[in-house]
Formats: sequence, structure tokens, C-alpha cells
Amino acid sequence: MANTMQFDLVSPERSLASLEVSAVQLPGADGDMTAMPDHAPTITTLRPGLLKVEAPEGSSEYLVTGGFAQINGDSLSVLAEKAIPVAEVTRSRLDDLIAEARTSHDAAKEGQDQSVVDDAAKLLADMEALGTHMSL
Repeated sequence: MANTMQFDLVSPERSLASLEVSAVQLPGADGDMTAMPDHAPTITTLRPGLLKVEAPEGSSEYLVTGGFAQINGDSLSVLAEKAIPVAEVTRSRLDDLIAEARTSHDAAKEGQDQSVVDDAAKLLADMEALGTHMSL
């Protein structure tokens, strides 16, 4: 069993991380999960939350608003809708993300598809919970 695996985190704005890691905790849509070297191949969607990275050089955390993760045993790729290093997250920046989620929810309520409204409401609730979780 290898001690590390390749980890890549990208968002539409930028590449945030590309390094060898020992574990990554993911906010999966169906619950948190931890990917480690030799993990079974998996693809999962992400919900808003904190992505926690453990590497030989130290730990880091990123706020993600959603996206996808693909685990291939010796590598993990995360394609995030938005990703921000936790050190760069301010209350103002989080409020902007919550406002975007609220706008999406309001727009969804004007449509006819209840599942879209439910998804938008979940996104809004998750974004608001992040502020409490991060003590912002």
C-alpha cells in the first residue's frame, strides 16, 4: 500500500492544489467521506462544505460549493464549482456566496420543477450552515 496519492483540486477560476497527500476528507452529497491511497475507484458529487487535505507537509482546508470528485486508488481529482482556501474566506465573501444561493433559490421558485426548488433550497441551507460551522 502506498503512503500517498496524487491530489488535484481545480475550479473554473484556478488550480488550487496539486500535491501528494495521505488523506482527503470530502463533503460528499451523500455524506462525508475520506479518500486515502488505494481507495476503491469512486465518483461522487460534492455538496457545499469543507474539503480537508492531509499531506506530509501539513494540513489545509478549502471551502467548496459543490462539484465532483473522482478517486482512482492512486489519485484523487476534485472539480469544484467554486473553491476557496479557508484562510481566504471572510464573512463578507461567505455572505456573497449565500446571496448567490438565495438568488438561485428565488429563481427556482418561479419555475415549475419542484426538484430544482428543493435542490436550490438545500444549497442555500448548506451555505448558511457553513458560516456557523466555520464560526464566521
